[in-house]
Parts: sequence; C-alpha cells; structure tokens
Amino acid sequence: MPDQPFAHLFQDTEHLSWAPTEQVRERGRRRTRRTRIAAGLAAVVAVALVATGAVALAGGREGAPTPVLPATGSPTPAAAPTPTPSATPTPTPSTRNTPGAPPSSPSATSGSPSIGSTSPAIPADALLRAADLPSGFRAAGSDLDGDWSFNFAASYACVDTPRLSAKERAERGAVFRKPDASPVIERVQRYSLNGAKATIAWARTVTECKRSKELSSLSVVDSGFAGDGSLLIRFDAEGLISYTLFVRQGDLVAEVWLGSLTNRTEARRLAQRAADRLCAGTDAC
Repeated sequence: MPDQPFAHLFQDTEHLSWAPTEQVRERGRRRTRRTRIAAGLAAVVAVALVATGAVALAGGREGAPTPVLPATGSPTPAAAPTPTPSATPTPTPSTRNTPGAPPSSPSATSGSPSIGSTSPAIPADALLRAADLPSGFRAAGSDLDGDWSFNFAASYACVDTPRLSAKERAERGAVFRKPDASPVIERVQRYSLNGAKATIAWARTVTECKRSKELSSLSVVDSGFAGDGSLLIRFDAEGLISYTLFVRQGDLVAEVWLGSLTNRTEARRLAQRAADRLCAGTDAC
C-alpha cells in the first residue's frame, strides 16, 4: 500500500487532463523568448542611461529621453514617421566675396569705408627694399625691437604723450643695415581709412607736446611731399639727432626711422619710394 501523501496526490490528479508534450514544450520556448527579450531591452536601457549621463557631464546638455518599454511581449516596430517637406532656406549673404562678384559694401555702422586690399594682411611688396636705400644697405630681417620708434621718442621728449585712438588691423616690418651706420627701420601698419589719416594728424600733434626735458625736442621739418600724406620729424635727444618719416597711402601708413640719414633730399627721395611701395598693399593708388 502506498504512503498516505502519495495516495492523496493520486486521488487529486487521477481525473486531470494533461496537455500534450509538444504543447508543453512550446509554452516553455515562448517563456524563454520573453525572458531573453526583456533582458535585451534592459541592457539597451542601461546603455542609454550611461550614454546620457556621459553627455550631460561632458557638455552640460540635456540627456536623451529614456525609452519607454512595452509592458509585455516582444517590442512592436514603430511606424515610420511621414517626412514633412522643409521650407527652402533663404540664402544668407556671405561675408567673404564670391569670385567674380563685387566686394560687399561696408556696414552702415562701420563709419567711412576703408580703402585698401580685401585682406588686412600686408604684402612684402608694400615695404621698402634694399635697392631703395643708399648704397651699402642690406636687408636684415624684420625684427622691430628696440628704442627706435616714434612712440619712444614721444615718451622721452613729452610730459604727457597724446594717445593714438586709431586701431591697427595689420603690421609688417623690415630692417636694413650698413656697416658703420645706424640701421633704417620701417614699420607698415594698416588702419581704416580714417584711422590712417588720424595717425598722420596724431604724429603732428605729438610734436607740439609739452617738453619733459629742456634739451630734447620733436619738430616737423617737412610735410606733404609724398603719398596721400607725409611728415619728416626731427628728434633731438639732448644733442643726439635722428629723423622719422611718416608716409600714408590710403589705409596704409609707413613709419621709417632714418637714424643718421639726415640729408633732407635723401629723405624726400626715400619717402617717395616708400609711397610707391605702399601701392602694392592698397587700391588707393
């Protein structure tokens, strides 16, 4: 006689109807597929959350929205959105000139138009060459360091040097040397047209400053002899004499320290060469 628990189990299951074996197997396979799909979706959610957090930390931007999971069963493909035709974009005028097209006009708020090349860069051809100087001078690079500039002379001779309000757009320099002679140094700067004019006016104003030393002085010894504007300025540093030449063509201004070249005729000739050279960097001439 079977044990009592087995007897009760036999009585409870004697009249049950068991599903066919193949049907039981199919139910098992479906349960396995659902489990795998749920696990795969969970992995996708985890990756999306990690990526969202990384983007938020890196760029401070909002993360991507968390995907909504289906409650049960395998995911149903979403219907493809119907593409909406976008409006044809309106062309925006480019700030860069199109080849063959005329240059764009300056902004109404930019003041007077600037006369010069389309690029602020100054070409090498706009600077003096050794052949323009007296015999014996050779090109010696473009290092403009040193106390040669007109600004230095003004700071030495003036109690309070007037400030130049014009802002340069580009600069390029050249140095020429000769044995047993002071160098000739040129700096060419590009401004707006009004800024270039203001630079020449500023240099003249500086020569009228209040002297800081009794034996020092700045004075204009010649003007209006080359280009669109020119000045030849004498600097007397307590008996040490030097000359600075300013020449303007359009929006370009050349400042040339002549050093010991004190001959006015030679200075005028060099000023004319500088003015001619400046024409390679501006369309004002």
